[in-house]
Amino acid sequence: MKSKNLFVCLLLIGMLLGLSNQLVAEEKCAETYGVTATRFSLATGSPGELGLVKALAEAFNKEKNASLCWVKAGSGDSLKMLKEKQVDMIMVHAPAAEKKAIEDGWAIKRALIGSNEFYVVGPPEDPAGIAKAKTAAEAYRNIAQSASPFLTRADNSGTHKKELDIWKASGVEPSGNWYVVSKGFMLDTLKKADEMGGYFMTDSSTWTEANQSLKRLKILFRGDPVMINTYHTLCQPPGATAGQAVAAEFIDFVASNKGQQVIRDFGKDRFGEGLYNDAEYAKQYDH
Repeated sequence: MKSKNLFVCLLLIGMLLGLSNQLVAEEKCAETYGVTATRFSLATGSPGELGLVKALAEAFNKEKNASLCWVKAGSGDSLKMLKEKQVDMIMVHAPAAEKKAIEDGWAIKRALIGSNEFYVVGPPEDPAGIAKAKTAAEAYRNIAQSASPFLTRADNSGTHKKELDIWKASGVEPSGNWYVVSKGFMLDTLKKADEMGGYFMTDSSTWTEANQSLKRLKILFRGDPVMINTYHTLCQPPGATAGQAVAAEFIDFVASNKGQQVIRDFGKDRFGEGLYNDAEYAKQYDH
């Protein structure tokens, strides 16, 4: 009898722990699209903030009724979540780390899905004179030399990784009161830069979405090929997580012509132009 009671207790504990884990997973969702038992999770930053993930999920659900949990995270945290099996898939822009994940075997189905680009924005008076710079590295050197406020996300996101690459190319190790740590996401940090009248490297999609509400910033530098920003999807290996199979189907959809059309059209109704380029355009910058 004691052994039977012990078994029942252990079973109840297991059920409670399972429920607890399910609740924790639900709390991580910044938003959920669709209400169905077929569920998967996707970690990403700006594409979720700006609504691209929602648009893709709604188009996907016309063919495959599924519930997508968007977990708000930059590329570094998204990769960490995928490695730790906290999410089924990710949408990121950190090519070197993505390739390493594939090589190490804890991620599969790396697919190019599109791109945007980075702009360095700042106050119209441009105290660092970056508008005259020929390269992103020169623009960054000018900011450091002038000790003009520069906001950094400092969060291991794809944007932060790109920023560090440019600082390295500039020969400058940024530090001091002018180098302002935000720890916020793209939109939040862009707004802080506007409040301060500081420089910030933002992606073009977020800029298009937000610039009408900004008062103290303009695009001062763009066009260096190193500032092209390519996005890829990755997911768990088969059987690694409960939602892996549907996440893999979602990747196939996003890479298909129907999914790519959603990406090409996203934002056109509001801004007259798409916020993202498609994978065909992005190929020329995908290294």
